[in-house]
Amino acid sequence: MQHFFNFIVKYQYFLLFLLLETFAFSLTIYNNSYHKSVFINSTNQIAGGVLKHLNNFESYIDLKLNNQLLLKENTELKNKLEFLKTQKATVLDSSYLPFDQKYKYLSATVIRNEFTKLNNYLTIDKGTLDSVKIDLGVINEKGIIGVVNNTSKKYATVISILNQKSKINVKLKKTDYFGSLVWDGQHYNILQLIDLPRQALIHVGDTVVTGGQSTIFPLGIPVGRIQYIKTNNNYYTKIDIKLFNDMSAIGHVYLIINKDSNEIKTLENTDNIEHH
Repeated sequence: MQHFFNFIVKYQYFLLFLLLETFAFSLTIYNNSYHKSVFINSTNQIAGGVLKHLNNFESYIDLKLNNQLLLKENTELKNKLEFLKTQKATVLDSSYLPFDQKYKYLSATVIRNEFTKLNNYLTIDKGTLDSVKIDLGVINEKGIIGVVNNTSKKYATVISILNQKSKINVKLKKTDYFGSLVWDGQHYNILQLIDLPRQALIHVGDTVVTGGQSTIFPLGIPVGRIQYIKTNNNYYTKIDIKLFNDMSAIGHVYLIINKDSNEIKTLENTDNIEHH
């Protein structure tokens, strides 16, 4: 308290000046309609600006929640679509078991994304507690992202398609010719199509999709379009694919759970053992 009184005594003239200035300013505004109008308008502008920034801040806070809700809704729609596909197949083919949904989708958020190295990885915020396991395919609304290669309880790492160890089964959308999608480590939005038979007729602009010949990705997920073709003696020596995805800006993703993957792998491993 003594410090407070000392402060008042020390700055008494300055404080008196501020008090008189405030009083004079109030009288001017109160007795002059023009000044009063200017003051009110200025106050409203300031208050409006503050409220606008507060509203923008609240909208930004709500945006994250809205994105999460939208991601959840999209995941549910993907699962319902897969369910409807199964129902349609059941009607057309009596050999299908009723309501036997093969694929299930799980949403996740990318918390780390590499795209400048030769062997790039992503980290997502879902792990074994969310039924994530190794070899699950990872996609978003534009196309393929990669394959889960390691998991913990709450997180998982994904080997990106921008990785020289990655090799994805793909096909030409308009034909049944298959090949493999690999990356030469050059451009983050350009990958290469290899192992395509020379009798396959291709053109710049043709669409490439997943081939469905693995337990990881279903048939027909978008990949990209052919951008460049190089041949030598009727053999394709280089085919560049421009991705639909921007691999430098990956946010929300979906993981594909193939319910039949273990059964298929067990069967194929048994066949391999018998052949040896």
